[in-house]
Amino acid sequence: MEEYMLIFRHQDGQKVASPEQIQQWMKQTMDWMAGIAKQNKLIGSNGLLFDDAKVVNYNKVVTNGPFGEIKETIGGYLMVKADSVEEAIEFAKGSPVLQGPGNTVEVRKLARRNGTH
Repeated sequence: MEEYMLIFRHQDGQKVASPEQIQQWMKQTMDWMAGIAKQNKLIGSNGLLFDDAKVVNYNKVVTNGPFGEIKETIGGYLMVKADSVEEAIEFAKGSPVLQGPGNTVEVRKLARRNGTH
């Protein structure tokens, strides 16, 4: 069994979700994650905030950000165990993130650590 990271990418737009929409989306997300956990394949997850966000550039210059004027943001991630990339893709296809036009879920296999896995 391998480990995969599902990375949630959001297209930024002018439309802001209502508190009711956010609450509904959160319930859908928790239900989706519970389904993966029930299979004993959920490793962990987290969302990413913009509070105190900084970007360190190649020349070590630090700037505030990222901000809403960028076209795409990473909203969070989920780490799962899967027997194949196809199984990890099936998990990704169930993500409520995909309800947003332009949103994507990137599926990436985690590198092996010190020969373990």
